[in-house]
Amino acid sequence: MSEQNSRPPAALARSTLIHMGVRIGVIIFLTTLVSYVHMFHTLREDARQQLERHVVERSQREQAIFLLAEDNHAVLKKALTERILAWSQQDPNPRFDSLFTQQPDGSVRSLAEGFDATKMVGVFIPPGVKLDTELRRRILAAYDVLTQYGPAFSTRFNSTYITLVEGPVLSFWPSAPNWAQEIPADDPTLGYEYYTISTPEKNPSRRTVWSGIFKYPVTQHWMVTVTTPLDMEGHHVASLAHDVLLDELMDRSIEDHLDSAYNLLVRDDGQLIAHPSLDVQDANVSYNILGGELKPGEVAPKLGSEEKQTHLRQLFERVRNRSPDESLLELPEHDEYLAVARLKGPEWNFVTVLPGRVVSAAALRSARYVLVFGLASLLLELIIMYWVLQRQIAQPLLALTQAADHVASGDFQVELNASRRDELGQLASAFRTMSDKVRQREEQLRQANDGLEQRVEERTRELKAVHGQLVQTARQAGMAEIATNVLHNVGNVLNSVYTSSQLALDGVRELRLEHVGKMAALLEKHQEELDTFIRRDERGRNVLPFLHKLGDNLLDERQKIIGLLEDVCRYTEHIGDIVKVQQNHARTPRLHEPVSLATLVDDAMRINTAALSRHQVKEVRQLTYLPPVMTDKHKVLMILVNLISNAKYAMDDIPAEQRLLTVKLDVPVTDRVRIEVRDNGMGIAQEMMTRIFQYGFTTREEGHGFGLHSCAVAAQELGGTLKAHSDGPGRGATFTLELPYQPIEETSNS
Repeated sequence: MSEQNSRPPAALARSTLIHMGVRIGVIIFLTTLVSYVHMFHTLREDARQQLERHVVERSQREQAIFLLAEDNHAVLKKALTERILAWSQQDPNPRFDSLFTQQPDGSVRSLAEGFDATKMVGVFIPPGVKLDTELRRRILAAYDVLTQYGPAFSTRFNSTYITLVEGPVLSFWPSAPNWAQEIPADDPTLGYEYYTISTPEKNPSRRTVWSGIFKYPVTQHWMVTVTTPLDMEGHHVASLAHDVLLDELMDRSIEDHLDSAYNLLVRDDGQLIAHPSLDVQDANVSYNILGGELKPGEVAPKLGSEEKQTHLRQLFERVRNRSPDESLLELPEHDEYLAVARLKGPEWNFVTVLPGRVVSAAALRSARYVLVFGLASLLLELIIMYWVLQRQIAQPLLALTQAADHVASGDFQVELNASRRDELGQLASAFRTMSDKVRQREEQLRQANDGLEQRVEERTRELKAVHGQLVQTARQAGMAEIATNVLHNVGNVLNSVYTSSQLALDGVRELRLEHVGKMAALLEKHQEELDTFIRRDERGRNVLPFLHKLGDNLLDERQKIIGLLEDVCRYTEHIGDIVKVQQNHARTPRLHEPVSLATLVDDAMRINTAALSRHQVKEVRQLTYLPPVMTDKHKVLMILVNLISNAKYAMDDIPAEQRLLTVKLDVPVTDRVRIEVRDNGMGIAQEMMTRIFQYGFTTREEGHGFGLHSCAVAAQELGGTLKAHSDGPGRGATFTLELPYQPIEETSNS
């Protein structure tokens, strides 16, 4: 006897339940772990998207001044064109001479007397410029346009000016009122970047363009110039310009940032506009990330250590080489996320740099709560499961086991809880009824045997009466036959319950859960650098695929185990129905119900599927799917389960590869339905054909002779017949169940 079989049944049940609870707990734990990892990555992705949205919203606010400048230029361009056309038919000389005067150095400038920079436009015309009538008209047209729009634009822009292609410059510049008188005569008005970028050679598309940033020496302010060329009749006649102050934008970019992050502004050519480490205090030119030679007198901003400069170059290269639709970048070598947005107008890159640990920290904190609550819920569930299983299953099974031991030893006074409304309660009630009947029989037999020698004839008559009473009682109350039928049919189903339970247990035992411990140890070892480990380490990159694969495998295994346990539940329900059938047999006929016979055949095969598989029996089903019929579902199922089980044992003596079980369902005549169960096993001798349905007759050493007898009785109660046919020993056997064919459709229409 094995160690497992030597243990008490209740202990085995308790041990099995504990092991099952532990395995279910492991599955729940792994599911919680997968949920934790999934939530961690989901929350981290949300943080990345929030960073991306922040940069987009920030860029929309910062680019407003640049878009306003371009809108202003559209107004200026239209107004200047119209004004030049209006002056084309007028004499400009009287008014020109009243506004401007030639200086000793050869230049022509605004009259100094009565000049008010807050209301008037300053004019500078370099020496050598030929002031013909057409040029004078354009100068006056530009003067009128700046006089009209300059004061309105000065509320947002440092200056507004127009440069004509011959060299004259007109500007409305309230913050520099004396520039027209103080500008040197040899000032290269046409050599500045803001003008050269508007020429047809450098701006063939004739669009609004932006200069690089520069520091104006007079005011010591950083600014950028936006220029729009004006062409008339295919010729470049003037360039319109705004100076936009950048000090506030640069300060705002550095100081207004997300927690633990910083911002920077950079052009595509490497010109750095704003950076928290950029020292522009003594600089007079901008800093270029890509380097370059400085001209004499130029002082570039300082950026700190060589390490910071290298970091900035790597960051800039990542930004510059991104695809057009890519706005969220990663810099793995520095564990940083880069959110990039373009400022419309100058097309600068607004970049927010956020350390990867900051993105992961919030997700890690939130996901940790899921793991903690999941483990707490797991512990509570295991406690509740253990308590319920111990109370609802283990204890009733122990009581049934002890009661069986008492009955086996001759003590029929058993106490079982039959008040429960489930299958165990019904089984306990049937067991008590069986025990009472057997005890009554024992008592009657004991009394009948007292004084047998003296009262042979009297006792014979009494025994006949008792026998007649027992036979009548057996028919009415289902005494001994109920007990034997219950035990036989329940035994058939319990074989399938045991097989399915063993398959479920084997499936759980085969779970490779030791890898989970190794994985947990590996994650715990690298918990301080979990994100870096998962992303960079060769083993860490296999963690998520492993967990996904493990989760899929566990789901598959869980589905298989759930299927087996659902079979156990269905088999257990059938046990309850067997008990109900046998109990109701003694009282009232069982009510008929709509039944799909094809489905019932499938259920009978499924109840026996584990045993058939164990005996290596091949199945052939020839089922005609019929409308539901009115019959007693559980009696038919009991008959089919017994016939299939007998067919399985009948094929034990033939080679495994030749074992074949065929089940056929058809309607040979209009009012009868026939179910055949055919095997190619040991067969039946002709002299046995009249005895196989007798009570207690069996050809198997371990058989009881109850199955076929109860099946034949049940078939008669259903209004049908159960017949057997065999061509002789070794030629197999066919059992045919015929039942009345009463389709529901015909019954309802009649």
